[in-house]
Amino acid sequence: MRTSRRIILALMIGAMPVAAPGFAFDGAPVKPDAALPVMNQPAAQAVTAQALKKAPPAPATATAVAASSLTSLQYAAEGGHPVAQWKLGRMYADGNGVIQDDLRAFEYFSRIANAHAEDSPSAPQATIVANAFVALGRYYLNGIPNSKIKADTDRAREMFSYAASYFGNADAQYDLARLYLKTPDASRDDFRYGARWLGLAAQKGQHQAQAMLGQMLFNGDRLPRQAARGLMWLTLARDNAAPEETWIRESYNRAFAKASDDDRASALQMLEHWVQGKKE
Repeated sequence: MRTSRRIILALMIGAMPVAAPGFAFDGAPVKPDAALPVMNQPAAQAVTAQALKKAPPAPATATAVAASSLTSLQYAAEGGHPVAQWKLGRMYADGNGVIQDDLRAFEYFSRIANAHAEDSPSAPQATIVANAFVALGRYYLNGIPNSKIKADTDRAREMFSYAASYFGNADAQYDLARLYLKTPDASRDDFRYGARWLGLAAQKGQHQAQAMLGQMLFNGDRLPRQAARGLMWLTLARDNAAPEETWIRESYNRAFAKASDDDRASALQMLEHWVQGKKE
């Protein structure tokens, strides 16, 4: 997080407002294979490193090295090590070094969820376990073509709910919020649950949640309009958005262009307060 007042001000005015087409209320769709962050897990990595000690020496060629690394991961994964299972799941989900195969990715994520669902939220591998639940939830949202995994919103909600409530995972909280808020016939309770999860994810720094909450607050979309606070959330989201997340930058640009000078000044003060709070 950038900390100086000068840089925070730059965040507020760094992008010139530009015209952009409209986008859906809930922003860009979540892809089933969207990469999930894995926080540093020293203890978990140490366990995996120990499991890989029996791996053969690294060959000389790049192809042989890649094959050896894959074999080592598979060896550790078969031994039940969640870090190796997660890495293999991501490899098959992304087609990174292997032929892309969502069903195999789903199976590796399922192994993690089945074996570690009741692990302590403070366990070294907790982030990986929570991310496995999120990955499974995203697969259940859309299903896997030509497989037994069919689209099942209720099942997806169960995956997100568990990761959001038990592990406190911010990505799960965001995905769960989207499910509640995008329901066509959402009840008052649905909206209340969705807004609660969205706020929790935003407070934890989940930038997509920050962008979505910022949209809602700035536009007064089913929430009392708070333009300055909405602009603050959109600024934070814009600073952390991936290059392909153009919907976030477009939303920020539109809000910045429409905001009054007072709104911009108030948003800057809120940003400073946010940054200071994170430093304490």
